[in-house]
Amino acid sequence: MDKILSREDLRERLAILRGEGKKIVFTNGCFDILHIGHVKYLNRAKGLGDILVLAINSDSSVKSIKGPLRPVVPQDERAYIMASLDMVDYVTIFDEDTPLELIEYVEPDILVKGGDWSQDTVVGRESVEKRGGEVVIIPQFNETSTDLSASTTNIIAKIINAYKGDE
Repeated sequence: MDKILSREDLRERLAILRGEGKKIVFTNGCFDILHIGHVKYLNRAKGLGDILVLAINSDSSVKSIKGPLRPVVPQDERAYIMASLDMVDYVTIFDEDTPLELIEYVEPDILVKGGDWSQDTVVGRESVEKRGGEVVIIPQFNETSTDLSASTTNIIAKIINAYKGDE
């Protein structure tokens, strides 16, 4: 899929788009099991600019952050699923525990994180702001009956409980 790019190809593509006056939005995460919280978040992020770049953690990065049983979905499949979403323009995979190196490399105009982050804890904030960009925190959505499972960890727990008969 031509929306999944190496960081080098991504940087080249973004340079062209930036030359056309496009505003580049960047966000990142594991995106292990796609759920409604992800979709709402990505729609809001896309609305902040012209091009939405999604960086997903590699399998080894997810394991180091979430533990040995994660990810559930392998990185190439996660990348393909995420690239299939209309609001996502480009997907790249990063192997580090944080996206700092990648953020500094692609130089987004807007860095977006979810409401579980604060401005002072966003990795890459200083780099983006130093170049005149901005960091946007998208608040978590009000939990409704459909949003209660809007967490990969909660979805996995619900599946395990249902399998055990605890549901």
